[in-house]
Amino acid sequence: MLMAFENGCRPDSVRPSPAFGTLSPQAGRGVLACTELGCMSSDGARSHEGPVVVFDGICVLCNGWVRFLLKHDRQGRCRFAAMQTDAGRELLVSHGLDPDDPVSFLLVEGGRAWTDTDAIRRVLTGLGGAWRLAALSSLVPRFVRDPLYRLLARNRYRVFGTTACHVPTKAERSRFVG
Repeated sequence: MLMAFENGCRPDSVRPSPAFGTLSPQAGRGVLACTELGCMSSDGARSHEGPVVVFDGICVLCNGWVRFLLKHDRQGRCRFAAMQTDAGRELLVSHGLDPDDPVSFLLVEGGRAWTDTDAIRRVLTGLGGAWRLAALSSLVPRFVRDPLYRLLARNRYRVFGTTACHVPTKAERSRFVG
């Protein structure tokens, strides 16, 4: 019997991915052109509002990142899609990333997508205040930043472990798509 959690994660889809490294030729260059995908919100309506962070719903580090953003994104700009949900998988595929072998962090905003450290920097600077200092990370060349990020991403289960998908509270539910 297949059960779905409130955020769309299914037990059959909650599994560590194999080795990372599969990207389409156009992916992994920081900013990708994309189509304007509407994501399904918890109330069933299509929405294009605000940036969408696609995260690994069973990764302890990734869930910590989502909890950090829920706490510090006081304006509620960011929305979230676990890569184990249909919406998360659709966003990964439409931006050249393999949903069964994710190698990258994905941020989709305003018809564009950012990956890896460019995506992280964009999310952090969008929080405002002192978080804007994250823009200084662009002083480190991408060819140095991104391989370090991907090394961490490839080893995230081994270093941080896995957990059940984050089930949003009633107050958080509108910020999750899928």
